[in-house]
Amino acid sequence: MASGRKRRTGLRRLIPTWRWLLGGVMLVLTLVIGVLVAGYLLVSIPEPNKAAAAQTNVFLYSDGSQIARDGEINRENIHLAQVPKATQDAVLAAEDREFFEESAVDPKAMIRAGWNMLTGGGKQSGSTITQQYVKNYYLDQDQTLTRKAKEFFIALKLDNEVSKSDILEGYLNTSYFGRNAYGIQAAAHAYYGKDIADITPAEGAYLAALVNSPNAYDTQAHPENRKRAVARWHYVVDGMVKTGRMTRGESEKLQFPEPSPARPSTGMSGQRGYIVEAVKNYLIGNEIIDERRLAAGGFRITTTLDPERQKAMGDAVEKRLMSKLDKDRKVDKYVRAGGTSVDPKTGKIVAMYGGIDYTEQFVNNATRRDYQVGSTFKPFIFTSAVQNGSRTQDGRAINAGTVYDGTNKREVVSDGNGTGYKPENEDEKSYGQIPVSEAMNKSVNSVFAQMGVDVGPKTVKRTAIDLGLPEKTPNMPEDGSIALGVATASTTDMAQAYATLANHGKRGHYSLVEKATRGGEVIELPSHDPVREVPRKAADSTTAVLRKVVQGGTGVAAQAAGRPAAGKTGTAEEDKAAWFAGYTPELATVISVMGQDSETGEQKPLYGAAGVPRVNGGGFPAEIWGDYTKAALEGEPVRDFDLKTDGGDVPSAPPGDPGTSQPPDDPGTSGPPTDGPSVPPTDPGPPTTPPSEPPTGPGTPPTGGLEGGNTQGNQGGVDGGDTQGDPGGGNGWQGGNTVGGQAAARTEPWEEEPARTVD
Repeated sequence: MASGRKRRTGLRRLIPTWRWLLGGVMLVLTLVIGVLVAGYLLVSIPEPNKAAAAQTNVFLYSDGSQIARDGEINRENIHLAQVPKATQDAVLAAEDREFFEESAVDPKAMIRAGWNMLTGGGKQSGSTITQQYVKNYYLDQDQTLTRKAKEFFIALKLDNEVSKSDILEGYLNTSYFGRNAYGIQAAAHAYYGKDIADITPAEGAYLAALVNSPNAYDTQAHPENRKRAVARWHYVVDGMVKTGRMTRGESEKLQFPEPSPARPSTGMSGQRGYIVEAVKNYLIGNEIIDERRLAAGGFRITTTLDPERQKAMGDAVEKRLMSKLDKDRKVDKYVRAGGTSVDPKTGKIVAMYGGIDYTEQFVNNATRRDYQVGSTFKPFIFTSAVQNGSRTQDGRAINAGTVYDGTNKREVVSDGNGTGYKPENEDEKSYGQIPVSEAMNKSVNSVFAQMGVDVGPKTVKRTAIDLGLPEKTPNMPEDGSIALGVATASTTDMAQAYATLANHGKRGHYSLVEKATRGGEVIELPSHDPVREVPRKAADSTTAVLRKVVQGGTGVAAQAAGRPAAGKTGTAEEDKAAWFAGYTPELATVISVMGQDSETGEQKPLYGAAGVPRVNGGGFPAEIWGDYTKAALEGEPVRDFDLKTDGGDVPSAPPGDPGTSQPPDDPGTSGPPTDGPSVPPTDPGPPTTPPSEPPTGPGTPPTGGLEGGNTQGNQGGVDGGDTQGDPGGGNGWQGGNTVGGQAAARTEPWEEEPARTVD
C-alpha cells in the first residue's frame, strides 16, 4: 500500500504552515528592499530651495487693507571652523547626540513619527540632523508622508556623498533660530549682538536650545518662557556632560546667559510689529502652521482686527494716558499700556494695543503674562459659586445678596476651623457685614478670600479656565490665594473670559486669524462656533453684579462709553499694574496699565505716575475703556443686557444677624471706592487719597491647612500646569462636591505663600 502525506482537515487547513510563513516573510522583505532600492535610485538630490526662503508673509486687517509684510531673510553663512567647538557640541547634544557615529536616518524614530501623524497624535520630528538639513535646504516644511519619504532618500544619498562636517555646517547655516534669524551667525547677533566666534559655551548652549522651538524659548519676547527656556538650556548642558563633551565641573560653572532684547525691524514700527508677533504666536501656538514653515514665508494672512477699532483703542490710550506723561518725571518712564477687545458672540479679537511702538518697547503688553490681574479675578469666584450651587460655611446659598464679614485681616475659615490666612483689604479698610454685590463694588479682599474657600480653590480655577483663561495660566494656584488675583494672565486671556460672561456663558473660540492661504492652499482654522462653558444663570448673575460696579462702584469712569456696561477694576500688588475689564452686549475689552523699567525689565510701582497719587483700575484703565468703547460702537444702536439671573438680590444675613443691604456704619466704609478712578470721569473731583506710604508688602502668611473632604484632581505642573480635577457631581468640575446642600470639607493643600495685598 502506497504511503502518502497526511491531509490537513478542518480548521487546520486554514492555519499556514511554517513554509508559507517563511515564504511570506521573504516576500515582504524582498518588496521592502525593492522599494528602498527603487527609491534610492529614482530620488535625486534637488537644487537648494532658495525660492521658499525668499518669500514674505503678508498680514491684512479684516477689511483686506494691509498691516505689514515680513519675511526679509536674515542670514550670513559661515564655515564650521568659525563656530566654537563648545557650540558645535551643544547643538549635537540638543538635536542629535550620535550624529558622527549613526546613519543619516533613524528608521525607528521615523516610523514612530509617521505613526503619530497617521493616528492623529500630533506632529513629531523623528529626524536626525542630516534629515533636518535636507528639509531646511532642499525641501519645504510640510508635515506630509511624501515629504518624509523624499527626505529619507535624499538624506541617505547625501550621507554617501558629503562629509559629516559639511552636513553639520550646512545645518548650522540653514536652521531657524527665531527673531527672523536663519543660521547660527545671524542668531548670535540677534540674541547676543556678536559674532558666533565670540559666543561663550553658556551662550552656545542657549542658541542650541532655540533650534527645537524658538518661539517657546525666547525669554525676552515672552517673559513667561523663562522657566522652560532655563530647563531646556540645562537639558543641553547635561547632554554635553553625558556625551563626554564637557566635564561635570565645567558645566557647574556655567550660568544661564540671558539674551539681549530683540531689535525689531523699523518696518514693524507702531502697532504693526505687535500685531505680526501676536498673529505668528497664535498660528504657531495653536499648531495651525508650523513655526519653520511660517518663517519660510509665502503666506497671506487676514486677521480678525478691525482697522477702525484698532485706531480707536490707540487714540484712547494716547488721550487718556500717554499725553499726560512727563518725560522728566522718573516714574512716568515706567508706564506701559496694553489692551484687547473681543466680539463676545464669536471670540474674535477686533482690536489690540501692544505698546507705544514695537521698535521701542518690544514686549507685547496685550499678550504678556507676567502681571497680576488683581481684583479682575473676583468675578470668576462669584460665577463659580453660582455655577456650582456653593454655600457659605454656615450653609447659606451664595448669591448677590449673601452677607459676608468684610473686616480687614479677618481670618479665613474652612469647615469651622481657622486657617491662619488673614488677607488685607486695600488700605486696610474694614467693612463689617456687607452683601456680595457691594463687596464687589468696593473690591473687598476679605469677602472674596472667604468665598474662594467656600467654593473651593480648585473649583474656582476650573471655572476660570472654562470662561477662557488658559489651562496653564502662570501663578494661578489651587489654594486660598487664588481669590486675590495673583494669577498673571494677559489682557487677551482676560478679554476672552469676560467675553464669555457677556455671551451668557457661551465661549467663542479665541481667534486672531480670519483666513490664511499660501498659493492655492487654504489653511484650515479652528471652529469659531461658541460653546456653552458655564450655565447662563451663573454668567448673567455675575453680569448683574458687575453692572453695579460701573453704575456706582469702582468702575464709574467706564460710564463714558454712554451705554449699558458691566465691569471690574483691579490693582496688582504694590500698584505695579492697574486693570479694567468690562463689556457691553456687543464688545468685551480689557485694559491694563503696567510699570516696568526699560533698562532692567523689572516691574515697578506706579505711585505718582502721570501726576496722580495712585494708578488704580478705576482711573486710567477705566477711562481708556470708556473712550474706546464709545468710539468702537459709534453708530450702533444702544442695547441693554438681556439677563436671566438666580434672583439672589435680597441680602442673606448670617444666622443671628439682621443683615442689611448696606453695611453698618463703619469708618472704613466712608469715602470714595477703594479702587476708584485716580481722576473721576468728569475730570474734576477728589482723586483717591494715597496711602501715607506705599503698602509695606506681604501680610500674614497662612499657617493652617484646609481640612477634610475631597482631594480629587491631579497636582499642578510647570507654570500652573494642568490641574483640572475629575468630573464631580452637579454642575461643572468640582474640587469639593456639594453634599446635601452643605459644602463638603476639602483637603486642598494650603501652600506656604504670603498673603498679598492685591486688589
